[in-house]
Amino acid sequence: MADRLLEGKVALVTGAGRGLGRAFAEHLASLGCRVGIHGMRENGPAEYGEGTTLTATAAEIAKSHDVPTCRVLGDLTNADDVKRVVGDVCSQLGPIDILVHNAGGDIGAAGGKPNPNDAVDIKLEDIRAVLDRNLLSTILVCQETARIMMPRKSGRILTLSSISAFKGIPNSSIYATAKAGVVEYTRCLAEQLRSHNINVNTLAPGDTRTGRFLGTRKVDDARLVTDGTLDRVGMVDEVTRVVEFFAGPLGAFVTGQVLRVDGGSQIWPA
Repeated sequence: MADRLLEGKVALVTGAGRGLGRAFAEHLASLGCRVGIHGMRENGPAEYGEGTTLTATAAEIAKSHDVPTCRVLGDLTNADDVKRVVGDVCSQLGPIDILVHNAGGDIGAAGGKPNPNDAVDIKLEDIRAVLDRNLLSTILVCQETARIMMPRKSGRILTLSSISAFKGIPNSSIYATAKAGVVEYTRCLAEQLRSHNINVNTLAPGDTRTGRFLGTRKVDDARLVTDGTLDRVGMVDEVTRVVEFFAGPLGAFVTGQVLRVDGGSQIWPA
């Protein structure tokens, strides 16, 4: 098919069981990629009504887009798990060409959103959980994947940050700090990997109507319109399409960049 721009490439998408991660995996599969579908929990897709199991999600994507997929479980804050996840994808699908590290989120030690999640009262275990699941996991997964890409002198790495990284948010200070760390790590990694012909960028979404976003907060109905204004909650596919730019031919000479996909809620230099 003419529109399968990435036919035969191998992609690993972390946190791919639901929400943006699943949408990224679906879109890369539609472009012809063989896709490693990572999740931390087998039943993660069911948590916000976006599927049943990670195994079923991988099978559905494979069937819908006629590409091989594999399902890989692992805790990406654990270096041994990261090594196994990357190794499993390579052994089942081939060397990884594209990494979309989507796993993370404002998730505390007990698995829910820290409350309060602010600069003063947040518990130490929640600080560690949010930092580890966002910043530490990014470092570990990018390190392991870069080792696969460097000898081949080719690869695309895309991390997921957030618009929270660019503006102080009093009730999400640790999450914002972690995502700011992701941005700076991405820039440093891009500089290091330039000579290896590996592009490294970060995508910073704003509010996006995933199952988790809509299921964990009350949203003004006026922000749930789908057109006529950019002052609204973004659609999943509006974020997903940007991955094609970074992973495909148009992104061949783009590295070390941050792209905010937020309808212009923040308008100033990155």
